[in-house]
Amino acid sequence: MKKHIPNFVTCCNLFSGCVATAFAFAGDAKLALLCIIIGAVFDFFDGMTARLLRVSSPIGKELDSLADDITFGLAPSAILFSQLQVMDYPQFLEPLRSCLPSVAFVMAAFSALRLAKFNLDERQALGFIGLPTPANALFWGSLIVGLGDRLEVCPWAVLLVLAGIFVSSWLLVAEIPMFALKFKHWGWKGNEVKYIFLATCVPLLVVFGISSFAIIIAWYVILSAIVKPSSVQQ
Repeated sequence: MKKHIPNFVTCCNLFSGCVATAFAFAGDAKLALLCIIIGAVFDFFDGMTARLLRVSSPIGKELDSLADDITFGLAPSAILFSQLQVMDYPQFLEPLRSCLPSVAFVMAAFSALRLAKFNLDERQALGFIGLPTPANALFWGSLIVGLGDRLEVCPWAVLLVLAGIFVSSWLLVAEIPMFALKFKHWGWKGNEVKYIFLATCVPLLVVFGISSFAIIIAWYVILSAIVKPSSVQQ
């Protein structure tokens, strides 16, 4: 019985992603983001549960990737799809209004590619190569929740969103080392980057609430880019 518990938790992640996608298509970015966050919690605990129970299986690994692509790939893409449908467009882009929102799903495709790459890449045991899919999903979800109303009334904002989709899709598979919040010990030495990151996140969360995730993820990418690769791979 216990060998099925981690897969059940993973299925809860997948279910959260499906519900998030439904809310996103309905135009409710707030509830979609909430479901993505709930999915991220399940995603954290499925691996922990498998390690605690000392059970693992090939199907669990495949199921985890499928769930992650739904929750952190399809769901944020659906949020962007709905957002692009209601935004003002520059005059020269109006003829493309019916098809441009579909560009959002490029990110879902790259999320799947990133997850497949992660499963095969042995360098990512203690850190990441490229932007993790949960971080990308939280960035877009919180950005649309926090600034969606402003983006709707700015005709040129659609170009920034479209460019952002391609940039984040590239970051998902880019050969850029990024640190993971995994601690081999709790001392300062060797964990400097992680503690600095966590310390700066706290005031952002207090001031900006859930919308701060966009700022935090951007800061995470910048901090990963400026630290030495050896520090990332500790």
